[in-house]
Amino acid sequence: MLVAQMEAMTDYIQALALRFTRMESGDGGYNSFGFGVAITLLKKGFSVRREGWNGKGLMVFKQVPAHIDGTIIPKMQSLPQSAIEQVMKHTGFIDYTSQCLIYNSQTGRADSWVPSISDVFANDWELVTE
Repeated sequence: MLVAQMEAMTDYIQALALRFTRMESGDGGYNSFGFGVAITLLKKGFSVRREGWNGKGLMVFKQVPAHIDGTIIPKMQSLPQSAIEQVMKHTGFIDYTSQCLIYNSQTGRADSWVPSISDVFANDWELVTE
């Protein structure tokens, strides 16, 4: 537990240093942090990305949990008709929870996202601010 506490404190000190630099000089950004900080930011509704990703304009964000009831489901363009029929036959609703999207700001494309093992161990995460 002490190792985990030390890591959390290191992340905290780094975040303070980044904020201080940004406030004092306007330089720098909120970057070079680990996956733990990235997950915390995602949980709070922020968008994050990796500096090391090949594609520019990529970012990840958490979808807002939503309850979609039976009055909306038949009108959903994002579901095939067979899926709509199955949902309506069984529960009649969809609860979206705990999903993240990777979004390309250059193309507008969004795909579901699950972190790779290299994402989990990377220390080049950045807060998307622009």
